[in-house]
Amino acid sequence: MPSSSPGYPLRHWIWRVFAQSALVPLILVESVLIAVYLFSNSAIRDAQIGHLQQSAVEDLEAAAVREGQVIDGRLQAIETQVEILRDAAAEALANTAFVPDALERSRHGLTPSGVFYSRSDDGRAASFYANSTPVAKQDHAKALRLAQLDPVMRSIRRADPLVAAVYFNSWDSYNRIYPWFMTPDQYPHDMNIPAYNFYYLADAAHNPERKVVWTDVYLDPAGQGWMMSAVAPVYRGDFLEGVVGQDITLNQMLAKIGELQVPWAGYAMLVAPDNNIIALPRAGERDFGLRELTEYSYAEAVRREVLKPEDFNLASRPELRPLLDALQLPGARVQEVSLGGRHQLVAWSDIRQTGWRLLLVVDEANLFSETNRLSTRYLHIGYLMIAGLVLFYLLFFAWMWLRSRRLSEQLAQPMAGIVSMMRQLGRGDYAPAPVVSRIEEMTQLVEAVQQAGAQLQSSEGERQEAQRILQLVLEGTTESLWEVQAEGMTISLSGRFVKRFGLPAARMSFSEFNLRVHPDDLERIRHLRQLFASSGEDQFEAEYRYADAQGNYVWLLSRGKVMEREAQGGAWRVAGTHVDITRLKQVEEELRHASLTAQEASKAKSRFLSSMSHELRTPLNAIYGFGQLIEMETQDKPGSQQEADYAREIVNASRHLTSLVDDILDLSSIESRRQQLQLQPVEIGALLNGCAELVLPEVQQRQLQLQVLASADTSLYVQADVRRVRQVLLNLLSNAIKYNNPHGCITLGYEVRSGCLRLWVEDSGPGLSDAQQAQLFQPFQRLGRENSSIPGTGIGLVLCRELATLMGGEMGFASALGQGSRFWIDLPGAAPPEAMAADTDQALAVSATVAADVLCIEDSPACLRIVQEALREWAQVRGVGSVQRALAELAQSTPNLVVLDLDLPDGDGLSILQHMRREPHLSGVPVLVISASADQSVCAEVLDQGAQACLSKPIDLAEVRRVAAALLGAAAMSSRASDF
Repeated sequence: MPSSSPGYPLRHWIWRVFAQSALVPLILVESVLIAVYLFSNSAIRDAQIGHLQQSAVEDLEAAAVREGQVIDGRLQAIETQVEILRDAAAEALANTAFVPDALERSRHGLTPSGVFYSRSDDGRAASFYANSTPVAKQDHAKALRLAQLDPVMRSIRRADPLVAAVYFNSWDSYNRIYPWFMTPDQYPHDMNIPAYNFYYLADAAHNPERKVVWTDVYLDPAGQGWMMSAVAPVYRGDFLEGVVGQDITLNQMLAKIGELQVPWAGYAMLVAPDNNIIALPRAGERDFGLRELTEYSYAEAVRREVLKPEDFNLASRPELRPLLDALQLPGARVQEVSLGGRHQLVAWSDIRQTGWRLLLVVDEANLFSETNRLSTRYLHIGYLMIAGLVLFYLLFFAWMWLRSRRLSEQLAQPMAGIVSMMRQLGRGDYAPAPVVSRIEEMTQLVEAVQQAGAQLQSSEGERQEAQRILQLVLEGTTESLWEVQAEGMTISLSGRFVKRFGLPAARMSFSEFNLRVHPDDLERIRHLRQLFASSGEDQFEAEYRYADAQGNYVWLLSRGKVMEREAQGGAWRVAGTHVDITRLKQVEEELRHASLTAQEASKAKSRFLSSMSHELRTPLNAIYGFGQLIEMETQDKPGSQQEADYAREIVNASRHLTSLVDDILDLSSIESRRQQLQLQPVEIGALLNGCAELVLPEVQQRQLQLQVLASADTSLYVQADVRRVRQVLLNLLSNAIKYNNPHGCITLGYEVRSGCLRLWVEDSGPGLSDAQQAQLFQPFQRLGRENSSIPGTGIGLVLCRELATLMGGEMGFASALGQGSRFWIDLPGAAPPEAMAADTDQALAVSATVAADVLCIEDSPACLRIVQEALREWAQVRGVGSVQRALAELAQSTPNLVVLDLDLPDGDGLSILQHMRREPHLSGVPVLVISASADQSVCAEVLDQGAQACLSKPIDLAEVRRVAAALLGAAAMSSRASDF
C-alpha cells in the first residue's frame, strides 16, 4: 500500500510554478509588443502610405479626365468642320448653273486607261475619276462643279494643323482631295471608292443617323502613313451622292498626344472602342514592344496591311486582360498592369465624340517612390523590433527550460513507476507493486491502477466463460468460422470444419482450399472474390459446393465481413462463417421441379380445352342446327306437334350443353388470364329489354312473372363488353327462373349509384341460408342441388363474378330465407356512343331481292348442310372442304358471300381470307367466319384480317340468316351504287 505521508494537489503545485515563472513576464512582454505595433507600425505607416497612394491615384485619374476633355474638344472642332464641308458639297452638287473657269477645265485631262484627273496643282484640290466608272458614264460636269469646294477645303486645312487632307468621294468612284498630289501615281486606275472604309462607314447601312463618324486607323494608300478619318454622308433626298471627310495622320496626333501634361514622367495613348491602339508615342512603343513602320518600307507595309496590325490590339496581350475587364466596369478609372517588365498604373477617360479612350500610363515606381521610401523606413524599424523580440524570447525560453527540467525530475519518477504498473497489467499480472509519491494526484492514480487490475482480473474470468459459451453456440449454428489474410492469400478454418472435411491443416492457401470446390462453381467463386476485392464493399456472400472427406459435395453458404483495411482502402482481414445449406438446396430443387410440372399441366389443360372446344362445338353445331331446322319445318305443319316438341327439346338440350361448354371454356380462359374484352358504351334499356325477350318463352313455360323496370328509351350507358354483360344478366335470369317458387315473380332493373350503375335481378324464391351464402361463389358448388332435376353446372356465378371484375365492376347479392334473393353487378357509367350508320332492316330488304351465290368452305358435311338449309330461300350455297379446293374455286368464280371455317384438314382458313384480300376481284367479297375456335381473340384477329363478321359454333340459324342477309344486302347496295 502507498505511504500516507501528507502532500498537496498537483494542480496547485503546477499553477504556482507557472504563475511565478511564466505568466507575469509573458503578459508584460505581450502588452509592450502590442502597444508598439499598434502605435508605431500600423497607425503611422498604414495611414500615411495609404493617404499618399490614394492622393497619387486620384491625381492621375484627374489628369486623364482633364486631358481627355482637351482631345475631345479638338475632335469636336474637326467634326464641326466636316459638317461645314458636307453642307458645302451638297450645295455645290445642287448648283448645276455653276460654270467652271477656264483654268479648271484646262487642268483636267484623260489618261489612256480612261482616268479623268487633274494634271497640275494651281493651288487647287486634286481630282481623280477612276475608270471603274467607264468614261461614257463619268459625270465630268459634276467633277468640275465640285471646284466650288476648293476654298472651303483650303480654309479647313489651314485652320487645323491636325488635318492632313480634306476630300470628297462620290458614289461613282470620283475623288476630290486637298492638298493636290499626282493622283494617278498614288491611286489604282480602277479604284472602287465605295468599297473603302472611309466611304461605306458613312452609308445608310452603317450610319442611318447621317452624322459624322470616325474610321478605324488605316494605312493611307495616298502615301501619308497611318491615319484616321472623320467622314459624313452627302445626300440628295434619300440618295447617297458621296462622302466628305478629313484625314488626320497619327504623326500629327502623336505630336498632340506628346504635348499632353502627364505627371510622374508618364505618357498618353489613344485606344479605339475595339481595343486597337490608335496613337502610341515612342515611350509606349518601348513598353508594348511595338513599331509601326520602322521595320520595313512603306510600300511593303501597304502590301501587307491596310488596318493596324493585330499586335496593336490590347486583347492580344494576356497580361492586359485585367485592364480590359476594368474598362468595361462603370466607375473604375485606374488599373494596375504589367508593361515592359514593370508594374505600371493606367488611368483612362472616355472621349465622347468618337468613343475612344485616352490612357495615361505611369510607372508605379515613379508614382509611389515617396511612399515606398517611407515604407522602407518603417520596415527597418520593424526588423529592429523583431530582433529585440527574438532575443527576449530566447532568454525567456532558456529560463523556462531550466525550470521545466526541475519540474520533470519531480514528476518523472512516479510516472515511470505507474507506467511499469500498467505494463504488468498488460502482461496479465493484475496485482503490481504500488509506487510511492508526495503528489496527491499520483497517489490517487496508483490506487486507480490497482483497482483496474482487480477489475481486469474479474473481467478476464467472465470473458473466458462467455467465449466458451459463444464457441458452443457457433459450433451449433454454423459449419465453421473462417478468416482470410490478404498477405499471402491464406484462409484459416475452425477445427470442426477441418475435422469434418478431412483437411490437412487449419490454415492453408486459397489454391489448396479451392481443390475441394466443385469444378462447375470454381470460376464463379473466383470471380466473386475478385469483384469483392475491387468493389470496396464490406459484405461478402457466396454459395458453392465443397467436397467432404468421402468426396461427397455439400452446399455451403459463405458469408463474411471486412474486419481491417489497408491504408489504400483494400481489404486486409476478412472473417465470416460457413453454413451447410444442402437441405435448403434440395428443397429449392424440389420446388423448381414442382413448378415446372405445374406449368406443363397448365399448358396441357389449355391444349386439352382448345381441342375439346373444337371437338365439342362441331357435333353440337350439327345437333343444334338440325334441331332448329326440324323445329322450323314442323312448327306450322299440321299433325307434327309431337315432332316439333321433340325438336324443341333437342334444341334446348343442345343450347344447355353449348352454354355448359362456353362456361367451362370461359372460366378456364379467365383463370389463365387469356380473356380479352372489348369495352364500349352499352345502353341499359335496350340491354335489359333484350335479355327479357330472350328468357320470356322459358318464363311463360314455367308460369312465372317477369317484370322489367327500364323503358326502351333509357339514355343511360355503362362501359362494358356487350356480349359478356348480356351473358351475366342471362345467367342471373336463368338462376332466377330455375330456383324460383311456383308462380313466382322475377324483376329485372337498374339503379344509379355514386360512381357506377347497378344492374340487378331479383326473384321471389326460397332464398339462401348463411351456410349456402358462404359457398356461393365456389366452382362446381350447387348448394345441395347436385342430385335435383334442375339443370346446372355450379360455375355460372363464378364466371359472372370473374367477368364483372374484368369489366372493372363488382358483383354481389343479398338474400334471406323465405324472402328471395337479389343479385347485382356494378359497372362504371359511360357517355352515349355515336349513332350507328348502318340500317340492318334496309340491308335485309335489299338482300331479299338479290339472287346470291354463297361459297361455304367447311369440311363437316353436317355443318355445310345446316348453312345450306338456313340460306336456301334466297341463296345458292355450294361447298368445298379444303384450302386447295377453295383456292381453285375462287380462282374460277367470284361469289357474293364466303362462309369460312378456320379449322380445315389441309391448312388454316386464315390463309384463304388473306388470299382473297390480296386478289383485286375478291377483295370486295364479304366473308362470314363460322368456326368452333372463334372465341373473342380469334374473332378480333379475323376482323383485322378483313372478315366482315365472325360467329362461333354451334350457330343460331336465325343469327346466321340475319348476318348473311346484312352482308349480302350491303354488297348488293355497294354494287348498285357503283353501277349507278
